[in-house]
Amino acid sequence: MTSIMATEAASAPALLAEQLKLNKVICQRLADKIRQFNPSVVYIVARGSSDHAGVFAKYLIEIELGIPVVAAAPSVVTIFHKQLKLSNALVIGISQSGRSPDIVQHMQMAKDAGALCVGLVNDESSPLAALVDELLPLRVGQEIAVAATKSYLACLSALLQLVAYCKDDAGLIAGVENIPQALAEAVDGPAQLKVSMFRDTDKCIVLGRGFGYAIAKEIALKLKEVCAIQAEAFSSAEFVHGPVALAQKPLQVLSLMLRDESFEAHQQQVDDLVQRGAGVVTLRQFPNRLHPRIAALVLMQRFYLDIADISLQLGCDPDTPKGLNKVTLTV
Repeated sequence: MTSIMATEAASAPALLAEQLKLNKVICQRLADKIRQFNPSVVYIVARGSSDHAGVFAKYLIEIELGIPVVAAAPSVVTIFHKQLKLSNALVIGISQSGRSPDIVQHMQMAKDAGALCVGLVNDESSPLAALVDELLPLRVGQEIAVAATKSYLACLSALLQLVAYCKDDAGLIAGVENIPQALAEAVDGPAQLKVSMFRDTDKCIVLGRGFGYAIAKEIALKLKEVCAIQAEAFSSAEFVHGPVALAQKPLQVLSLMLRDESFEAHQQQVDDLVQRGAGVVTLRQFPNRLHPRIAALVLMQRFYLDIADISLQLGCDPDTPKGLNKVTLTV
């Protein structure tokens, strides 16, 4: 039996190939506009999986463009009714549906403040898509499963393509163009997770560093959503500042190994956990030879397929988890 979640995740390589082709001109034009605007800060407005894409954006933009990136607290606008000083900010709203009232209201505040507002949105007929100054469509079609997969991968690819053109980096642009092929290899590659790893697990720590930490948050969410496992994501560097004390008791750790600048530092922290007696399962990027900035996407691609299958084997429903809706409307 194949879940809708797995089917949608497996469709990502072809969908992202089309997305990157159709958005190329948009990204080139938008990159010129962003350079002319010369923002002093990038401000991310998102929730859920889209917020996790925002964490990826923070690492990507700060590392590649040198612009500080901060995350919005939507309640500041919707509950506390505050206007922020964002006249020199690039504000990026990320939303699959483009319909959550708090995201739309926060983006309206940013636009009123004089920010340059860009929307990464899948539903191009949504209020958010109509509101923003510039729309960067995700272009993955309707996502039926409650758990986001293809839309999350599309957020990362859209961010990568935009940043590659903002930086005018030929190597990164070539890496971005290789995303569909790399994802296809991950789909056809071997499973990295087995149900036996999670059969008796009700709690799990997910560790990554840098871009690995960004996707660790999304992986922890999926473990909660589709497997009912209480999972918490940490930077492997932050984990040693207190939470490592959890290793005094039996501890299940999912380690995310990306072949980028963070590899050795992350491995050192994981080795320390193993010495403390923690049980560590490692997810590795496949294929191995990739531009380091797209490594997180291929790891996520394989994870989505594995965890959808494991969810079914655990007796869960990855397509319609109990108590969740596809579009969550928060204020």
